[in-house]
Amino acid sequence: MPTPVTVLAAVRGAAETQVVVALGAPDSGARVTRRCGDVVELLAAAAAGAGCVAIVSGDLPGLDRETVTRLHAAGVRVVGLDDGQVAGRLRAMGVDVVLDVASGPAASELVAAVGEAASAVEPASEGPAGAPAVRGAPSPDEAAAAGEPSGQVVTVWGPVGAPGRTTVALELAAHLAGLAGSGARAGRRAGTGRHARPAPAPVAGDVLLVDADTYGSSLAMRLGLLDDAPGLAAACRAAGQGSLDAAALARQCPVVAPGLRALTGLTRAARWPEVPASGLEVVFEQARRIAVWTVVDTGAPIEADELLMYDTHAPQRNAAALASLAAADHVVVVGCADPVGIGRLVRALEDLREAPIAVAAPSVVVVNRARASSVGPRPEAAVREAMARYAGLDDVVVVPDDPGAADGALLAGRSLAEHAPASPARAAIAQVADRLRRAAT
Repeated sequence: MPTPVTVLAAVRGAAETQVVVALGAPDSGARVTRRCGDVVELLAAAAAGAGCVAIVSGDLPGLDRETVTRLHAAGVRVVGLDDGQVAGRLRAMGVDVVLDVASGPAASELVAAVGEAASAVEPASEGPAGAPAVRGAPSPDEAAAAGEPSGQVVTVWGPVGAPGRTTVALELAAHLAGLAGSGARAGRRAGTGRHARPAPAPVAGDVLLVDADTYGSSLAMRLGLLDDAPGLAAACRAAGQGSLDAAALARQCPVVAPGLRALTGLTRAARWPEVPASGLEVVFEQARRIAVWTVVDTGAPIEADELLMYDTHAPQRNAAALASLAAADHVVVVGCADPVGIGRLVRALEDLREAPIAVAAPSVVVVNRARASSVGPRPEAAVREAMARYAGLDDVVVVPDDPGAADGALLAGRSLAEHAPASPARAAIAQVADRLRRAAT
């Protein structure tokens, strides 16, 4: 006799009795092992291994994408009961099976939904956040075949010490958007918050610049935006509630130059728990739909020390950086061209290989602000020699220091591509964009 499927029920109202009775029938092949009153009790039961499928009401208070992610991490599949109004939101949260119960849950349909959820996991596959992959999730090729745009995500990362990650990310996005030497301007900056003008609908050729640095967000100030509202946090909140789609994300991303949008970061570093990995995964998924290229500026720390804590479900301080690297199609690593910066860059490349999540090999390594005063005569040759000797890299992009142009662009709230297109620093970063274009073809 087959072992019955164990079920956790977190169902509101009269439907709870119907669920328990239907699954309690001798021939249902399932049994309810715990009736949970709220999300906290449901997560505790899942962590204790009390069931392998959870049935939840679509309007259960506290139910969001993070809850579904934690249930998946505990090996529990989720069946969501739709009253006719929340099916889309449940699917966006990552619920495995959505059952329409607008006219009341039929016993046969409940049993079939539980059976489908119990067999939904492909054991050999895991997603980037460690949650089991669910059968039926479309691959990138399938998504493209279905007519869904599939843009490229570029994550710009580097060691601590302000090597210029934000500057490289901005210039890279500007070049991918074709701003260099165009002289085109979007007019006055479209800020975020109460000063913002409505963002237009996304255009297929747009480039999106995302500030995912939860330690020192600076993209809004760097671009001279009128207000520094946390666009990324708002997008992650919408993702957690299952309401973030391409149009909703576009509304959070003002146009800062022709073809270039920006999703600003946190106003204060203390707000980092508002940017969980589960929310960022949805943000990047929708970003692929509204932009051909998504360039992500992220923070330096990628340690996962939280795994050593007694509470393994606590928010992870470096989740944003890890999720950004996990989602990347291309990784650009940035270091600074001085003795300390080179040493940090060499160690950072080792740390990246040992990261607690799967990370694509660096597409390009950039050594920024090369100058004779810090590395001696012929700075570019000195940097290349050092990287070949200590990191085993013969092919790096060396960006010459151009403080005058960089300071002028910062003061103007523009990219170098707009403010000083003849800058040698801009030309060097343009090489990075060209390499990424070739790699994407």
